[in-house]
Amino acid sequence: MSRMLFANMPVKDVAATQSFFAGLGFEFNAAFSDENTASMIISDQATVMFLAESRFKDFISDAIADATQSREVLMCVSADSRSEVDSLVDAAIAAGGTPWMAPQDHGFMYGRAFRDLDHHVWEVMWMDPSAIPAG
Repeated sequence: MSRMLFANMPVKDVAATQSFFAGLGFEFNAAFSDENTASMIISDQATVMFLAESRFKDFISDAIADATQSREVLMCVSADSRSEVDSLVDAAIAAGGTPWMAPQDHGFMYGRAFRDLDHHVWEVMWMDPSAIPAG
């Protein structure tokens, strides 16, 4: 069975968030986006739903985590090369995101991270496919 993943994240300004990630090259599904929601396509099997905080509260019975103070989740997206890792993270920082943690360089695996406009952490990771053990 193949499962799909929908990550739901609260944001203060849906339009600003959509503009930020569109500027990084991500596409959005207009059929599932409106003034309170932006549906960002990661792949055929993964979508990030950015919900205005008021809309996000419709789905929870407790408080929204304060991403300026702590982490509830680390989002990680793959890149096709080390240079794509750098390009994507550098573009995110130039667009108003902030750097997060030191780069991770293990030779066969390289990653960097940024915080988006709402301080959610996004890791961007590349791994040499030939270094992945078989089996």
